[in-house]
Amino acid sequence: MQLNFRRQGQGRPVMLIHGLFGNLDNLNGLSRELAEGFEVIAVDVRNHGLSPRSERMDYEEMAGDILALAERLELEQPALVGHSMGGKIAMMAAGLAPDRVRTLVVADIAPVAYSQARHEAVFQGLLAVIEAGCRNRKEADEVLGRYVEPAGVRQFLLKSFVPDGAQPWRFNVPVLFAHYQAIMGWPGLPRPYQGPTLFIKGSESDYLLPEHQPQVLRQFPRAKARVIQGAGHWLHAEKPQMFNRLVLDFLTEAG
Repeated sequence: MQLNFRRQGQGRPVMLIHGLFGNLDNLNGLSRELAEGFEVIAVDVRNHGLSPRSERMDYEEMAGDILALAERLELEQPALVGHSMGGKIAMMAAGLAPDRVRTLVVADIAPVAYSQARHEAVFQGLLAVIEAGCRNRKEADEVLGRYVEPAGVRQFLLKSFVPDGAQPWRFNVPVLFAHYQAIMGWPGLPRPYQGPTLFIKGSESDYLLPEHQPQVLRQFPRAKARVIQGAGHWLHAEKPQMFNRLVLDFLTEAG
Protein backbone atom coordinates (compact mmCIF):
# COMPACT_ATOMS: atom_id res chain seq x y z
CA MET A 1 0.00 0.00 0.00
CA GLN A 2 1.44 3.39 -1.02
CA LEU A 3 0.75 5.80 1.81
CA ASN A 4 0.18 9.51 1.32
CA PHE A 5 3.05 11.50 2.83
CA ARG A 6 4.69 14.92 3.06
CA ARG A 7 8.44 15.32 2.94
CA GLN A 8 10.50 18.31 4.09
CA GLY A 9 13.92 19.23 5.41
CA GLN A 10 17.31 17.62 4.98
CA GLY A 11 19.46 15.36 7.11
CA ARG A 12 18.90 12.01 8.80
CA PRO A 13 15.38 10.74 8.07
CA VAL A 14 12.56 10.81 10.61
CA MET A 15 9.08 9.40 9.95
CA LEU A 16 6.11 10.82 11.90
CA ILE A 17 3.06 8.60 12.46
CA HIS A 18 -0.23 10.02 13.75
CA GLY A 19 -2.85 8.33 15.92
CA LEU A 20 -6.42 7.11 15.52
CA PHE A 21 -8.77 9.53 13.67
CA GLY A 22 -5.77 11.70 12.74
CA ASN A 23 -3.75 12.62 9.67
CA LEU A 24 -0.28 13.81 8.77
CA ASP A 25 -1.08 17.38 9.90
CA ASN A 26 -1.39 16.32 13.55
CA LEU A 27 2.35 16.51 14.18
CA ASN A 28 2.92 19.66 12.10
CA GLY A 29 4.58 21.59 14.91
CA LEU A 30 7.10 18.83 15.50
CA SER A 31 7.60 18.39 11.75
CA ARG A 32 8.50 22.07 11.26
CA GLU A 33 10.97 22.06 14.15
CA LEU A 34 12.65 18.80 13.13
CA ALA A 35 12.92 19.91 9.48
CA GLU A 36 15.61 22.41 10.48
CA GLY A 37 18.05 19.53 10.98
CA PHE A 38 16.37 16.34 9.73
CA GLU A 39 14.56 15.05 6.68
CA VAL A 40 10.99 14.64 7.93
CA ILE A 41 8.39 12.35 6.34
CA ALA A 42 4.91 12.71 7.83
CA VAL A 43 2.45 10.03 6.75
CA ASP A 44 -1.26 9.35 6.58
CA VAL A 45 -1.69 5.77 7.80
CA ARG A 46 -4.05 3.46 5.94
CA ASN A 47 -7.75 4.33 6.24
CA HIS A 48 -6.82 7.87 7.29
CA GLY A 49 -6.28 11.15 5.48
CA LEU A 50 -5.50 10.75 1.80
CA SER A 51 -3.99 7.26 2.06
CA PRO A 52 -5.73 4.27 0.48
CA ARG A 53 -8.59 2.44 2.17
CA SER A 54 -8.30 -1.17 3.23
CA GLU A 55 -10.35 -3.78 5.05
CA ARG A 56 -7.32 -4.63 7.21
CA MET A 57 -6.11 -2.65 10.22
CA ASP A 58 -3.76 -5.00 12.10
CA TYR A 59 -0.45 -3.69 13.37
CA GLU A 60 1.71 -5.98 11.25
CA GLU A 61 0.05 -4.65 8.07
CA MET A 62 0.25 -1.01 9.18
CA ALA A 63 3.90 -1.38 10.19
CA GLY A 64 4.54 -3.00 6.82
CA ASP A 65 3.12 0.11 5.15
CA ILE A 66 5.67 2.28 6.98
CA LEU A 67 8.58 -0.01 6.14
CA ALA A 68 7.50 -0.20 2.50
CA LEU A 69 7.35 3.60 2.26
CA ALA A 70 10.81 3.90 3.83
CA GLU A 71 12.14 1.46 1.26
CA ARG A 72 10.40 3.23 -1.64
CA LEU A 73 11.84 6.59 -0.55
CA GLU A 74 15.27 4.97 -0.03
CA LEU A 75 15.46 6.15 3.56
CA GLU A 76 18.49 4.82 5.38
CA GLN A 77 17.50 3.68 8.88
CA PRO A 78 14.88 6.32 9.65
CA ALA A 79 13.92 7.22 13.19
CA LEU A 80 10.23 6.59 13.88
CA VAL A 81 8.07 8.91 15.99
CA GLY A 82 4.48 7.84 16.68
CA HIS A 83 1.63 9.09 18.84
CA SER A 84 -0.96 6.72 20.33
CA MET A 85 -1.96 4.23 17.61
CA GLY A 86 0.92 5.64 15.57
CA GLY A 87 3.22 4.76 18.45
CA LYS A 88 2.06 1.16 18.28
CA ILE A 89 2.64 1.15 14.51
CA ALA A 90 6.15 2.52 15.06
CA MET A 91 6.88 -0.06 17.77
CA MET A 92 5.73 -2.90 15.52
CA ALA A 93 7.82 -1.63 12.59
CA ALA A 94 10.89 -1.55 14.84
CA GLY A 95 10.14 -5.06 16.08
CA LEU A 96 9.62 -6.47 12.59
CA ALA A 97 12.70 -4.85 11.06
CA PRO A 98 15.05 -3.69 13.85
CA ASP A 99 18.00 -3.28 11.48
CA ARG A 100 15.99 -0.78 9.40
CA VAL A 101 14.95 1.54 12.26
CA ARG A 102 17.61 3.80 13.78
CA THR A 103 15.68 4.85 16.86
CA LEU A 104 12.15 5.10 18.21
CA VAL A 105 10.01 7.71 20.00
CA VAL A 106 6.62 6.60 21.36
CA ALA A 107 4.18 9.26 22.56
CA ASP A 108 1.71 8.28 25.30
CA ILE A 109 0.97 4.66 24.50
CA ALA A 110 2.25 1.36 25.87
CA PRO A 111 2.99 -1.92 24.07
CA VAL A 112 -0.02 -3.56 25.69
CA ALA A 113 -3.61 -4.47 24.91
CA TYR A 114 -6.13 -2.08 26.44
CA SER A 115 -9.30 -3.75 27.69
CA GLN A 116 -11.27 -0.56 28.28
CA ALA A 117 -13.19 0.81 25.29
CA ARG A 118 -12.27 4.49 25.11
CA HIS A 119 -13.96 5.72 21.95
CA GLU A 120 -17.55 4.42 22.05
CA ALA A 121 -19.07 7.92 22.19
CA VAL A 122 -16.77 9.11 19.41
CA PHE A 123 -17.86 6.32 17.09
CA GLN A 124 -21.51 6.99 17.89
CA GLY A 125 -21.02 10.64 17.00
CA LEU A 126 -19.11 9.93 13.79
CA LEU A 127 -21.79 7.51 12.61
CA ALA A 128 -24.53 9.98 13.57
CA VAL A 129 -22.91 12.66 11.39
CA ILE A 130 -22.92 10.25 8.46
CA GLU A 131 -26.55 9.30 9.10
CA ALA A 132 -27.62 12.95 9.39
CA GLY A 133 -25.99 13.91 6.09
CA CYS A 134 -24.50 17.06 7.59
CA ARG A 135 -23.76 19.67 4.94
CA ASN A 136 -21.23 21.81 6.79
CA ARG A 137 -18.97 21.81 9.82
CA LYS A 138 -21.46 23.70 11.99
CA GLU A 139 -24.14 21.05 11.46
CA ALA A 140 -21.60 18.28 12.02
CA ASP A 141 -20.44 19.89 15.27
CA GLU A 142 -24.02 20.10 16.52
CA VAL A 143 -24.64 16.40 15.85
CA LEU A 144 -21.24 15.35 17.18
CA GLY A 145 -21.83 17.41 20.33
CA ARG A 146 -24.71 15.12 21.34
CA TYR A 147 -22.16 12.35 21.87
CA VAL A 148 -18.78 14.06 22.39
CA GLU A 149 -18.81 16.79 25.03
CA PRO A 150 -15.21 18.14 25.02
CA ALA A 151 -15.00 20.89 22.40
CA GLY A 152 -11.31 20.18 21.81
CA VAL A 153 -12.00 16.57 20.83
CA ARG A 154 -14.77 17.67 18.46
CA GLN A 155 -12.49 20.24 16.83
CA PHE A 156 -9.81 17.60 16.35
CA LEU A 157 -12.29 15.23 14.69
CA LEU A 158 -13.82 17.98 12.54
CA LYS A 159 -10.44 18.68 10.95
CA SER A 160 -11.16 15.50 8.97
CA PHE A 161 -14.73 16.48 8.03
CA VAL A 162 -15.24 16.87 4.26
CA PRO A 163 -18.93 17.61 3.59
CA ASP A 164 -18.55 17.70 -0.19
CA GLY A 165 -17.45 14.06 -0.39
CA ALA A 166 -19.45 10.85 -0.62
CA GLN A 167 -17.82 9.89 2.70
CA PRO A 168 -17.86 12.89 5.07
CA TRP A 169 -14.86 11.74 7.11
CA ARG A 170 -11.28 11.47 5.91
CA PHE A 171 -10.94 8.30 7.93
CA ASN A 172 -12.72 5.06 7.20
CA VAL A 173 -15.27 4.98 10.03
CA PRO A 174 -16.83 1.54 9.30
CA VAL A 175 -13.45 -0.20 9.07
CA LEU A 176 -12.06 1.54 12.16
CA PHE A 177 -15.19 0.57 14.07
CA ALA A 178 -15.00 -3.05 12.87
CA HIS A 179 -11.31 -3.32 13.85
CA TYR A 180 -11.43 -1.28 17.03
CA GLN A 181 -10.58 -4.26 19.25
CA ALA A 182 -7.45 -4.94 17.19
CA ILE A 183 -6.48 -1.26 17.31
CA MET A 184 -6.75 -1.23 21.09
CA GLY A 185 -5.03 -4.60 21.27
CA TRP A 186 -1.40 -5.55 20.90
CA PRO A 187 0.00 -8.80 19.45
CA GLY A 188 3.47 -8.35 20.93
CA LEU A 189 6.78 -8.08 19.09
CA PRO A 190 8.39 -11.05 17.36
CA ARG A 191 11.62 -10.08 19.17
CA PRO A 192 12.71 -7.23 21.45
CA TYR A 193 13.86 -4.03 19.78
CA GLN A 194 17.35 -3.24 21.04
CA GLY A 195 17.64 0.28 19.61
CA PRO A 196 17.41 3.54 21.56
CA THR A 197 13.78 4.16 22.52
CA LEU A 198 12.04 7.05 24.26
CA PHE A 199 8.55 6.85 25.76
CA ILE A 200 6.94 10.23 26.48
CA LYS A 201 3.96 10.32 28.83
CA GLY A 202 1.45 13.05 29.61
CA SER A 203 1.19 13.23 33.40
CA GLU A 204 -2.62 13.42 33.27
CA SER A 205 -3.03 10.52 30.83
CA ASP A 206 -3.82 6.92 31.77
CA TYR A 207 -2.48 5.33 28.59
CA LEU A 208 1.08 4.82 29.84
CA LEU A 209 1.16 3.72 33.48
CA PRO A 210 3.77 2.43 35.97
CA GLU A 211 2.32 -1.08 35.76
CA HIS A 212 3.21 -1.14 32.06
CA GLN A 213 6.94 -0.80 32.77
CA PRO A 214 7.73 -4.55 32.81
CA GLN A 215 6.13 -5.04 29.38
CA VAL A 216 7.87 -1.93 28.04
CA LEU A 217 11.30 -3.11 29.16
CA ARG A 218 10.70 -6.68 28.04
CA GLN A 219 10.05 -5.49 24.48
CA PHE A 220 12.30 -2.38 24.51
CA PRO A 221 15.27 -3.10 26.81
CA ARG A 222 16.92 0.28 26.13
CA ALA A 223 13.78 2.32 26.76
CA LYS A 224 13.91 5.64 28.58
CA ALA A 225 10.86 7.55 29.79
CA ARG A 226 10.02 11.22 30.17
CA VAL A 227 6.86 12.77 31.64
CA ILE A 228 5.36 16.08 30.53
CA GLN A 229 3.64 17.63 33.53
CA GLY A 230 0.17 19.04 33.01
CA ALA A 231 -0.38 17.23 29.71
CA GLY A 232 -2.91 14.57 28.83
CA HIS A 233 -2.99 12.10 25.98
CA TRP A 234 -2.70 14.89 23.36
CA LEU A 235 0.62 16.00 24.83
CA HIS A 236 2.05 17.15 21.48
CA ALA A 237 -0.83 19.64 21.13
CA GLU A 238 -1.16 20.58 24.81
CA LYS A 239 2.54 21.14 25.55
CA PRO A 240 4.13 21.47 22.11
CA GLN A 241 7.33 23.24 23.13
CA MET A 242 8.22 20.66 25.75
CA PHE A 243 7.20 17.75 23.54
CA ASN A 244 9.17 19.02 20.55
CA ARG A 245 12.23 19.67 22.70
CA LEU A 246 12.20 16.16 24.20
CA VAL A 247 11.92 14.56 20.76
CA LEU A 248 14.59 16.79 19.20
CA ASP A 249 17.06 16.29 22.04
CA PHE A 250 16.57 12.52 22.01
CA LEU A 251 16.97 12.16 18.24
CA THR A 252 20.04 14.39 18.28
CA GLU A 253 21.62 12.44 21.13
CA ALA A 254 20.78 9.07 19.60
CA GLY A 255 22.58 10.07 16.40
